[in-house]
Amino acid sequence: MSPNKSKINALAIGLFAAALSLSFSTPSRAGDKFIVVQSTTSTQNSGLLDYMLPKFTKKTGIQVRVVAVGTGQALKNARNGDGDVVLVHAKPAELKFVREGWGVKRYDVMYNDFIIVGPSKDPAHIAGMKNAPAALTKIAQAKAPFASRGDNSGTYKKEMALWKDTKINPKAHSGRWYRETGSGMGATLNAAVGMGAYTLTDRGTWISFKNKDHFKILVQGDPNLFNQYGVILVNPAKHPNVKVKWGREFINWITGPEGQAVIASYRLHGKQLFHPNAHRAHAGSSKKQQHG
Repeated sequence: MSPNKSKINALAIGLFAAALSLSFSTPSRAGDKFIVVQSTTSTQNSGLLDYMLPKFTKKTGIQVRVVAVGTGQALKNARNGDGDVVLVHAKPAELKFVREGWGVKRYDVMYNDFIIVGPSKDPAHIAGMKNAPAALTKIAQAKAPFASRGDNSGTYKKEMALWKDTKINPKAHSGRWYRETGSGMGATLNAAVGMGAYTLTDRGTWISFKNKDHFKILVQGDPNLFNQYGVILVNPAKHPNVKVKWGREFINWITGPEGQAVIASYRLHGKQLFHPNAHRAHAGSSKKQQHG
């Protein structure tokens, strides 16, 4: 080997060794400081998360990576250890999640409401009704098309609770007037518009939905349509990989004065999509359980 080649090889080896050393000794980059939040399609589709999360990151330096799925899937993912925090909207399922030890504690965050939307022709004649189960009964009696998410989401759970009050089993009519999309809220609204079908949606997603066409709100104002959102830290006793310190920072921020003010300030077309209602003590000092 020529002296020049020997020098080049030696230099290459030296540079590789230096790079290898840096890879072990360089502190974590800012992008490594993140949490995973299992959340719902409604918080994503409404635009709230895109509005809110950059403000949290700017204040804390913590990035938030969102997995937007139905509430049932979000809780299932968290049970499997795929996430640090859940932000969802099916309170009975959330309380069960905590009761079974998968979550540390549940906190109220915000609320809006569910509404029934449908075509302006309104074949079931439900416009103006304030009793959601009665409206669903009329839809079933008219055999008017109804688009259901059918995905175990918080919206689907609410829909099933309303159908239970009607004493009608809509699944017995699956594939006929009752259509299950197995999709998120935005996709289900698109399907409903395409089929001329009624559907249940959260108000936040409806306000942000751009493909309304001839659709409008037909049923609203029933207390049964109240839609509460909650936030929970995944239990590190079940999954030691949970980033407790940063997860608590997120929960304390979103349920604290600053995060609550951000939620209240989010508007589309002059309308407020979510109403903050945390009213609680902090999730715990970040000095406790420093699992960054």
